[in-house]
Amino acid sequence: MEDFTFVGNFTPRMDEKGRITLPAKFRDRTAGGVMLLRGQDRALFILTLAGFAKFAHNAIHADITDERQIGFQRYMLANAEDQHPDAQGRITIPAKMRDYAQLTKDIVLNGAGLRMEVWAADRWNQYQAAQEEAYATPARGVFDA
Repeated sequence: MEDFTFVGNFTPRMDEKGRITLPAKFRDRTAGGVMLLRGQDRALFILTLAGFAKFAHNAIHADITDERQIGFQRYMLANAEDQHPDAQGRITIPAKMRDYAQLTKDIVLNGAGLRMEVWAADRWNQYQAAQEEAYATPARGVFDA
């Protein structure tokens, strides 16, 4: 079980080969490899291998008679890729994932607990602006168990 979370907001640039540099503060946690997968809102998720096992547990163990679970499992796992950061802490985002997330050289990398999220900078700015009022005045019970 992992005893840390990814937090913070970073703005690395993606180079012409689709490489991004992971934040230095997370390199020790990601040195053993990461899983890159398509996330919600056209963002990409980056998880440690242990984090991916926890995150994807239900999809990996989906009920083979449940069409919804199987559909989600197929899509998630078919669109996941393991990456091993190079000596500079860079990973390569494949073209199909760059297309999905509509990435250009300007990206935002957010810590989101168990995962990091990779966003196109303009899409992140739009998303953040749309969420600001709800965050500033949250409805009671947002995180109630």
